[in-house]
Amino acid sequence: VAARASRLGEIAESRTQPSREFHDRLPDASAPSAFVTVVAGLPRSGTSMIMQMLDAGGIEILTDRKRKADEDNPKGYYEHEKATQLRKKRDWVASAVNKGVKIVAQLLPYLPDDVPARVVFIERDLDEVLASQKTMLARMKKDGGRFSDAQIRAAYVRQLEMVKEQLEGSANAWVLYVRHRDVIGDPAQVAAAINGFLGGRLDVT
Repeated sequence: VAARASRLGEIAESRTQPSREFHDRLPDASAPSAFVTVVAGLPRSGTSMIMQMLDAGGIEILTDRKRKADEDNPKGYYEHEKATQLRKKRDWVASAVNKGVKIVAQLLPYLPDDVPARVVFIERDLDEVLASQKTMLARMKKDGGRFSDAQIRAAYVRQLEMVKEQLEGSANAWVLYVRHRDVIGDPAQVAAAINGFLGGRLDVT
């Protein structure tokens, strides 16, 4: 994912900060009560952590457990292979209503328009994301590639802007942005915010 993102960075603007600010898009009383709970973010941004919270809170999780827990994610990745193939195949999404599924941020534009979704979007400082990715690659004894941190960062910034613009204009997706540092620093407050966003169905404690 990082390699593909950095290729886009070569043709994107060289900025490393977002050009605009995006805000939560919260559901109102008219929003559907049945929906897919999507946890999204960049790789190494804390998506597995949020999935652990939802799992503990009582939401059924859609995961095939094919990717086993390891030193980088000791409590598991909570991934599902179907979610990684969202670009090509989307008919499975309807079966995830009332469940939670993890989807990498770049694939959010491929969510089907006819299935309501509430997206818990976790954001993490990009320097921390890149550092975490490097640590994971080093443990896997893999080369990070020929692209610089600045190129990857610029690509991520542009991709995130595009994804957030799509979410902002969606008629059937709502989004709650949470910050990685807030989850670590005040998990109770973040859990309460997520619970409210999802309609009060969680065991917050």
